[in-house]
Amino acid sequence: MAELDLSEFRSHRHVAWAKRAVLLVDIVGSVRLIEQDEVGTITHWLAFVDHVKRTILARHHGRFIKSLGDGMLLDFDDVRSAVSAALAIQQERVRANAGRVSDRHIMLRAGVEVSDVIVGDDDILGHGVNLANRLMNLAGPGEIVVSQHVRDGITADLDADIEDLGDCYVRGLAEPIRAYRVGPPGPRSIVAPAASWDELAPSIAVVPFTSRNVAADQGVVGEILAEEIIRRLSQSSDLKLVSRLSTTAFSGRNARLQDIGAHLGADYVLSGAYRTADKRLTLDVELAETKAGRVLWIGNLEDSLCDIVSGEQALVGQLIASVGAAVTAREVQRSRSQPLPTLKAYTLLMGAVSLMHRLSLPDFEEAHRLLQALVDRGMRHPLPIAWLGNWHVLRVQQGWSDDPQRDTYLASECTKRALDLDPDNSQALAINGFVHVNLLKQFDVAEESYEHALAANPSNAYAWLLKGTLHAFKSEGAQAVEHTERALALSPLDPHRYFYDSLAATAAVAAGNYQRAVDLAQRSLRANRKHTSTLRSMTVAQWQLGQVDAARKSAQQLLKLQPTMTVSGWLKSSPAAGYQIGRTAAEVLRKAGIPE
Repeated sequence: MAELDLSEFRSHRHVAWAKRAVLLVDIVGSVRLIEQDEVGTITHWLAFVDHVKRTILARHHGRFIKSLGDGMLLDFDDVRSAVSAALAIQQERVRANAGRVSDRHIMLRAGVEVSDVIVGDDDILGHGVNLANRLMNLAGPGEIVVSQHVRDGITADLDADIEDLGDCYVRGLAEPIRAYRVGPPGPRSIVAPAASWDELAPSIAVVPFTSRNVAADQGVVGEILAEEIIRRLSQSSDLKLVSRLSTTAFSGRNARLQDIGAHLGADYVLSGAYRTADKRLTLDVELAETKAGRVLWIGNLEDSLCDIVSGEQALVGQLIASVGAAVTAREVQRSRSQPLPTLKAYTLLMGAVSLMHRLSLPDFEEAHRLLQALVDRGMRHPLPIAWLGNWHVLRVQQGWSDDPQRDTYLASECTKRALDLDPDNSQALAINGFVHVNLLKQFDVAEESYEHALAANPSNAYAWLLKGTLHAFKSEGAQAVEHTERALALSPLDPHRYFYDSLAATAAVAAGNYQRAVDLAQRSLRANRKHTSTLRSMTVAQWQLGQVDAARKSAQQLLKLQPTMTVSGWLKSSPAAGYQIGRTAAEVLRKAGIPE
């Protein structure tokens, strides 16, 4: 596919810049197919393009920009619509191939990017289109590859199955791009003194949903749904909820988003309408940003009416996961695109935590800059300082520190300062335990800190996860698995789920459940290939299962991420070194090819 050029659009009167999700699709091996059967291939392809226009794009609110001979350029308002349409196109292609001879199958590859592009009357152009083309070229037959920006806008398991391809070098770009392969979603497994939390959490107003039924139910179901959503969302430490009694005042009103935001002090509004039929409830819902009046996410969800009324709502869980992902993606995008002085405290914090967990060195350094900017504002709140301590731990663990002793000191100072501000803050206590286990090797202090964190908040999944890892390092496998599995159950759709899976894999190794460890490590690596701890657990588990070649391959991947790693160096830094699990791991790493 030819490189796209902006020159012809520079002086065109009918063009404008806009943020769009761009989907590029083309035929794999089109030259061969046309040589085999020119008329049949072209006829079949044109019919398929027409089907995409009439059916798939209409369903996913997309716009057909133009045919590219053996491909299509498509345009969408948001990344979820673009990814959903790409999945639908690939699935429809599989069905269409079922009636063709195998060597005449038309296989497609697709790339998706979201960015500001030039939008004309009959074309779109810009860097985003070029990058979608690059991503498409990374895809194999039947595959879809997306950028980091697209991945930030979708929720794993709900929107798509996501696999991290790592940093990929592509033609025309000096720096690699982080790319992800997506597939159909499957079932998920079970700045002022005395700053308040309000300044560090975006606020959401849930307006009771209106009824579309002819025989009105007085909006009772809408009230029940809103109350349950508010209750569930209020359990999140990342969001602040406006009370239901306050939002009820806007039920049934045709109020502007800006007015709702001004009256309720809300950054986001969740609203919608529902209808009931045949004991089923269908909910059309949208999440909007009040200040900009911009819709961030639109959903259409369905559930049993009996389950809604009884409180067993799978629908609510799906909605909450999507809302959380949309808010996080928006705050990360804001943190990357606006000057630091203009950013709110919660944008800085949410952006920093998300960037920190990508484990890409440029993003990791950007996370430090955001956290430091928040701390420099004089915020007297423990969370930014505690997360800065967490950053120093990960820096040492990833092998990026040029002075581990100094990072250890700084991490310890951060958690001390955080707990001086609030001795009972559950997240700060959990991170304090993380520092004392992984850097200071003071297990007794860490265990006390984890107990205190869980007394303050028994649902703190991060504290349960880290407490389980402490037991894993001490070769107490049963307790390690119990605590880490509890953490997984409390965070089924956490945006940093790879970290939970990775530490749960360590716990499974400690318990001798090596197949479970491999499964968890593989799932973690699919989401983030750059976590060195995951590869260590994978290497040990594979070796213990007798998968010697696979273990050696994992060890080589580990060395690519951490070229200076040695067994002796790892033993010197590992909290598990003095226990059986540490001795076993060291022996396996030697045999698998890690230098002594």
